[in-house]
Amino acid sequence: MQGLPLLSDAFENWIDWLRHEKKVSPHTLEAYERDVRDFLSFIRGHIAKEPDLPSLEALRAADFRAYLAYRRSEGLAATSLRRVLSSIRSFYKRQERDKYIHNPYLKTIRTPKAGVKLPRPLSVVDTRDLLDSITDTKEPYWIQNRDAAVLTLLYGCGLRIGEALSLNYDDLPVSDTLTLIGKGNKERIVPVLPAVREALNSYIDQCPYPLKSRGPLFVGRRGKRLSARVIQLKMQALRRNLNLPETATPHALRHSFATHLLEGGGDLRSIQELLGHASLSSTQRYTDLDMEKLLAVYDKAHPKA
Repeated sequence: MQGLPLLSDAFENWIDWLRHEKKVSPHTLEAYERDVRDFLSFIRGHIAKEPDLPSLEALRAADFRAYLAYRRSEGLAATSLRRVLSSIRSFYKRQERDKYIHNPYLKTIRTPKAGVKLPRPLSVVDTRDLLDSITDTKEPYWIQNRDAAVLTLLYGCGLRIGEALSLNYDDLPVSDTLTLIGKGNKERIVPVLPAVREALNSYIDQCPYPLKSRGPLFVGRRGKRLSARVIQLKMQALRRNLNLPETATPHALRHSFATHLLEGGGDLRSIQELLGHASLSSTQRYTDLDMEKLLAVYDKAHPKA
């Protein structure tokens, strides 16, 4: 084990690798970093000493299972446990790639099974009411227009919140399409409806800050790139005012985009392209949702149900 770096240095190198080479989203980076820090904290108590790379290499399957059992006892759901295990595997993968350590036991740990979680879109009526009520606030006019532009973009183009807020001013669509880089550094082109362009133009006309070509399209009160948390809080206020369920989040607008397209006769392959899903299986969840809705109507209305 000669020439091994400090664990703290190996950790920072891994973070840099995720950020610059793997180009993971800021949300994923934050989750992975938090997961591995928590894992290292658990191991410190588990082995009764400050962990280093050799001690991480010495861990056995029972040690990894003990950590997962600990997180499960904290109430972590299977989907979150899957992400935690993925975070730890990513960290070990980087250390093995650098030939610092090798631990074969981690690969023997089974990934926790997660139940199928169907997306929860808004109805067409609720979506329309939500978008219509965005500007009905006491916020400055330009902020009302900004929030309306962001949420209209999420629903009108099926964007993830991170994709929308990472747009720069020079990404602004000048035609009927928008080109963006999504998850996995994958480029896709989505159509831009007149209503979306109108919302964007209203925001730009009212924005008090000069928007520069390589600068953010959406800015906060101080002119810096807008935080996703601001939009999440906006949705929280809107759903309370409209008595919408807790599942009415910014991401629900993306689900609504896909579901309403499917209900309107859109084909799965086209919706897959518009959403930027790597595989069709991710998009097929919307057909499950459509069937769930159909069965609910059947159970309620059919005389033999």
